[in-house]
Amino acid sequence: MAGKADIARLTQAFDRWDELLGLIMRAFAYMDGVIDPPSSAHRLTAASLRDKAGDEVGFIATLDGRLVGCIFAAERDDVIYVGKLAVDDSARGLGIGRALMLAAERHAAERGKPVLELQTRIELAANHATFAKMGFVEFERTAHDGFDRPTSITFRKTLR
Repeated sequence: MAGKADIARLTQAFDRWDELLGLIMRAFAYMDGVIDPPSSAHRLTAASLRDKAGDEVGFIATLDGRLVGCIFAAERDDVIYVGKLAVDDSARGLGIGRALMLAAERHAAERGKPVLELQTRIELAANHATFAKMGFVEFERTAHDGFDRPTSITFRKTLR
C-alpha cells in the first residue's frame, strides 16, 4: 500500500460513524478471549462514538480516503488521557499509530497538559512494548471492579 496517511481532527461534519466503529471493532478483535474482562470497545455504538467525539478530541487517519486509524484524547485535571487508538490491519507498519499519538501530543501541548496517559491490559505485552518505544513508562496497575488482581497498566509520557 503506497501513500502517506492524512491525520485530521474529527469535526462536527464527520459522518462516517459506522465505519469508525467497524475500524475500532476490527482493530480490537484480537483481544477477544485474551483479556478479562472483555474490552470496553464492545459497548461502543456509532451513536456513543459520536457522543465521545463531542466530549473528547478525536483524530482520524485516512489513506487515499479510506479510514485507517483513530485516537481519542480526553482532558483530565493534569493529563490528556488517550484511548481507542486503532489502526486497520491493512495499514499497520506505516507509522499511523505513531502519527496519531503525535497528534494527541500536539493537542496536549496546546491545552497546556505536560503528560499523556493511557491504559492497556495486563495481558497485552506487545502493547506494553509498543508504548514503551513511544516513550511511555508504567505509572500504576489497577483492577477492574470485581477483580482481585491487576487487570490494567496505566502508562504515562511526560512531554517536552
